[in-house]
Amino acid sequence: MTDKKAQSSSGVSDVLASITASAQTRLDQLDTQDLRRHLKTTARMPEQTVLRDGRSMVSFSDNDYLGLGVDQRVIKAACEAAHLYGAGAGASRLVTGDHPLYAEFEARLAAFKGEEAALVFGSGYMANIGTIPVFAAKGDLILIDRLAHACLYAGAQLSGARMLRFQHNNPDDLARLLARYRSSHRHALIMTDGVFSMDGDQACLKPLKMLADEHDAWLLVDDAHGLGVLGDGRGTAHAQKLRPDLSVGTLSKALGSYGGYVAGDSSVIDLLKNRARSLIYTTALPPMVIGAALKALEIMESEPALCARPLELASQFCACLNLPEPASAIVPLVVGTEQAALEAQARLEDAGFLVVAIRPPTVPKGTARLRLSFSAAHRDEDVTRLADAVRQLGLV
Repeated sequence: MTDKKAQSSSGVSDVLASITASAQTRLDQLDTQDLRRHLKTTARMPEQTVLRDGRSMVSFSDNDYLGLGVDQRVIKAACEAAHLYGAGAGASRLVTGDHPLYAEFEARLAAFKGEEAALVFGSGYMANIGTIPVFAAKGDLILIDRLAHACLYAGAQLSGARMLRFQHNNPDDLARLLARYRSSHRHALIMTDGVFSMDGDQACLKPLKMLADEHDAWLLVDDAHGLGVLGDGRGTAHAQKLRPDLSVGTLSKALGSYGGYVAGDSSVIDLLKNRARSLIYTTALPPMVIGAALKALEIMESEPALCARPLELASQFCACLNLPEPASAIVPLVVGTEQAALEAQARLEDAGFLVVAIRPPTVPKGTARLRLSFSAAHRDEDVTRLADAVRQLGLV
């Protein structure tokens, strides 16, 4: 009698053998292209120091722009929140997971951003894939910066709306697309990063907002890398003196915690509570996460000099190497091939610095790079030493 789950000679089912072989083939392809990734256990310490592969290095690769992820005040607040409300939320926010810290944090964040209301999601990615389909659907039009973050593209694809890319930071190209396609769609949503995560440049928000108003469209800005760094810490839109229709961000970078948020008019936020699937169908964040973010926001509000320091250090680094003045705390060093980027990473590790190589598909083919991110926790002397190492290695 033949078993329906036929076994191969090794005892592994044919189906399992097939999926394993398929996975291995694809992994081999990644190996040949220098594109295979591996998880690296990394222990973070104060002053942007990390322990990795048995070595202590100064990290210029994470996004803890204010050093609050290892700040003892933030850690203490997280522990206190866990003691008060438990280790987990227990359910989604619309069931029993909306613990007391949520309302306090969202009210304070909305006020900080100059908005009526705010809503926290499980991550910045979840904020975008939940929000975009609420405000764009079949019959609508989405126009997105070509270099916008992957989660904006994911949200656009989930929405079912027609999606058109405009050339990076090019309002003229956006105007051309709006003039041609806007009238044949019900709603239009323009989407961009505030600070682009791989290049560190800022979006030209004023002309985008003008075009949105002219064509009866909405502007969504994901400012994950601007909050805490630009505009007195309030972000890119505040620095450029405008207000998007939808302001999206994260708690996992300058705030040193975890989660994402959307800020806007109270009716917009109320609709998201009722329709955003990535909020409704997932367990709420643990109290300790929101407790940490609340303390970090308090620090951000009260210490403007802390928010100014990442850009100051990025400027110091660029001045040492005669590079253009940075627009944010992110400075890319484009080296070209994947192999060259990996070799540069290894050489900097030997010099005591962790600067992780960024390769396709995160960046376009031929633009593999070292992406440097500067934090208020960095010491001046570490920035100077890094600049010297980059110069000695011939990376600029």
